[in-house]
Amino acid sequence: MKNTKMKAARAELDLSQEELAKIVGVTRQTINMIELGNYNPTLNLCISICKALNKTLNDLFWKEGMIL
Repeated sequence: MKNTKMKAARAELDLSQEELAKIVGVTRQTINMIELGNYNPTLNLCISICKALNKTLNDLFWKEGMIL
């Protein structure tokens, strides 16, 4: 399942995938795979992404009773 919430939050801050990747310490490809729904990030990575995007886990990774 695509993570459009994360992509939208990144766009709100005018951050590229590369910029977000550098902030959280992963590759651009990892960010791309998360947004496409092809990678299930660890909880620590989810928390780092949330901090970088000023969002909560619920904001970015929770949908209708399940984690994306």
